[in-house]
Amino acid sequence: MRVADFTSSLYLGMRHAGAELATLLPESSALTSGRPAVLDPPAGAGAARRLALRAGAEQAAFTRSTLHGLNDCLEVLLGKDTALAVDSGVYPVGRWAVQRAAGTGTPVAWVGHHDVAGLESGLRRFTGRGLRPVVVADGLCTGCGRAYPVAEVVAFLDRYRATLLLDDTQALGILGVKSGQPYGSGGGGSVAHAGVSHSSVLAVSSLAKAFGAPVACVAGPARIVGKLRTAGSAVHSSPPSQVDIAAATHAVDRNAADGDRLRTALAHRVRMLRRVTARQDLTLVGGLFPVQSTPVIAVGAGRWLLDRLAANGVRGVLRQTCRGGSAVTLVVTAVHSFADVERAAGLLAGCWQELLDKGVRRVA
Repeated sequence: MRVADFTSSLYLGMRHAGAELATLLPESSALTSGRPAVLDPPAGAGAARRLALRAGAEQAAFTRSTLHGLNDCLEVLLGKDTALAVDSGVYPVGRWAVQRAAGTGTPVAWVGHHDVAGLESGLRRFTGRGLRPVVVADGLCTGCGRAYPVAEVVAFLDRYRATLLLDDTQALGILGVKSGQPYGSGGGGSVAHAGVSHSSVLAVSSLAKAFGAPVACVAGPARIVGKLRTAGSAVHSSPPSQVDIAAATHAVDRNAADGDRLRTALAHRVRMLRRVTARQDLTLVGGLFPVQSTPVIAVGAGRWLLDRLAANGVRGVLRQTCRGGSAVTLVVTAVHSFADVERAAGLLAGCWQELLDKGVRRVA
């Protein structure tokens, strides 16, 4: 039985073979020089500039991972007069960066998931105490498939001298400038999709999802991105390897040439999955985002559902959600065949109905 795998987050199906990267590597280059990034700045300045243009930002720079980038941004942004307002649905990597900052004594307030009114109220309280807020959130939530309300939040950031720090990993390569395309054009991420200025926004994004390159970038105002070159991990870590930068460069080039076609192909497959399950009375959570999940169910029921899928040649994931509890998830990519998508959708919906017929509780 051929297995249809719906567990990979390579949303656009980008893979970077050694032969493709060979022409992008400097001659006689080592993977790393052994020197910290402050002494040996990462290559790929051209690719970083193109990413900044896609995102609508003044400047972008590569870093080893999203966690490195988030920690470095907080090191540059935070001081004795700053505080953090954190979206309660933030992904664990962002949560780790926040916990590190809290450990240094930075005040932290948790805000309801995508709660714009609650966020502004929290910022007002911080500024009333003489504190300058930094808002931490995800550009696109994997749990519910909703984009962060960037435009609404940016509209009042200046009023509170606040900065928005986004983990935009899920949106980079998917969302872009609004157009006739399903996700917008260009794949520049949440801020480009919102159509607002990057002047008060820093976006830290891994390229390991849609772009398939194991490296991250920070995009935002030049006055902040420039400081990252002599702060945090730049002082204490090596820069991304030459191969990682070559993969990022290849991804940026391919996105420019073929990205919108791949995003359209992805949207067609996500819509098919949702359409087939809906015909069998299963409405998936996730909107048009490629991470498509069942309603919340008990963990035991989720494991049973995963096992039934696997026994019939479909691999999925059991994961926690921003709604609380667990859900079974299928991650759709642009390179899944329509036949596999249709088969997985029908199987998932059929097994879901079996659960309901057994009287299994849906909520953990």
